[in-house]
Amino acid sequence: MSRKNILNLGIAVVVLAFMCGLATSAQHMNMDDVRTQDLNWRQLMKSMKAMHAAMYAAQPSGNDDEDFVNLMLPHHEAAIEMAKAELLHGNDPQMHRLAQEIITDQQSEIQLMRLWLEHQKTGLNNPHQPQSSGLPKGK
Repeated sequence: MSRKNILNLGIAVVVLAFMCGLATSAQHMNMDDVRTQDLNWRQLMKSMKAMHAAMYAAQPSGNDDEDFVNLMLPHHEAAIEMAKAELLHGNDPQMHRLAQEIITDQQSEIQLMRLWLEHQKTGLNNPHQPQSSGLPKGK
């Protein structure tokens, strides 16, 4: 193969690679435009960003259980917001039922975790167990 043919082949490969890059870039720009135009997608991403911000802002407490709860609260809150977006924008009845269940379950779990945190601050260990009278069992 002559130098001229090699040079032409090299130029063709570079031009082709450049054109493929432009096509891919244009395709991603269109997908990004669609995503930013889609209200549902924006709501889902807003929930995710809020969750991540809250989770990254949490500081270690020195108590593994408390750390778990402090990270799970924003996770559950985001799940509720995402489920609400599904109810507003989704069409599938099965996904609507799932979204409703997520809202109900996550709200209940959030209440339990908040109650648990409050009891930790006041020195009570388990909010669902009756407090001991201080008497030995059976008395």
